[in-house]
Amino acid sequence: MTGPVVDLHTHSTASDGEATPEALIDQAARVGLAAVAVTDHDTVAGVSEALEAGERQGVRVIAGCEFSVDVWWGELHLLAYFLPIDHSGLLDFLAQQRQARDTRAQAIVARLVDLGAPLDFSDVRRVADGAPIGRPHIARALVTTGAVASLPEAFDRYLADGGPAALPRPLAPAEEVTALIRECGGVSSAAHLKERASRANVARLVDLGIDAVEVLHPAHDPRISHGLDRLADELGLLRTGGSDWHGRANSARHQALGAMRVPAAWLESLEDLHRSRRAALPS
Repeated sequence: MTGPVVDLHTHSTASDGEATPEALIDQAARVGLAAVAVTDHDTVAGVSEALEAGERQGVRVIAGCEFSVDVWWGELHLLAYFLPIDHSGLLDFLAQQRQARDTRAQAIVARLVDLGAPLDFSDVRRVADGAPIGRPHIARALVTTGAVASLPEAFDRYLADGGPAALPRPLAPAEEVTALIRECGGVSSAAHLKERASRANVARLVDLGIDAVEVLHPAHDPRISHGLDRLADELGLLRTGGSDWHGRANSARHQALGAMRVPAAWLESLEDLHRSRRAALPS
């Protein structure tokens, strides 16, 4: 692929990533990315720092977020782009989501203690350091306290979907969140659909208000990516893609920053929709 390359799915220490927002943008500059969307889970707290770093490094930063929403099969991750980070409705909603994360994390810790793991919720808070608490933070706390030897062991033994300590949390309906994103002038994309990437599923997601689909992701083999690319044409969707970078690489879920080689033209299409929505908002 020739031309500018972007990464539209990244995480920092503002949620469950391992690099600060500034370090994320520094790395983006090192690998030659033209733009990065900062899409931390249930927060836009890292965007301001990333924007400042982007000014210094000459990397464009897109204010984003990754929401967890309820659909007919269960949980869907929904990426949002071009969010106004001072929008009161958005900030109130995100605060509610973080509280739900906190409540679930406390229940998971209680379950882990019942299972014999030496862990206290204060250990998890220390690891999260103010970020919205997710299972990766609990896994790191388990490693820190010596309950397990590694993050993979923490998930294999306790925290993976279906594991003995993998508890769900309440999720907002997808249509509620896509409506909020539109209200902000933002653009939404269904993330890493993997085996859910059928025409029937994607068509139903269109009915729920999604604007785009994540075509390129480390968990998508070429068959899935090609199928989603075709569905984007058929169903009138925009395309997104990214590494799902958390500061780690070479796993089934996360690759090196910029590794997916997402064309800048995809970002331009997202921005065109954003501009039209912003122009239609009440002044």
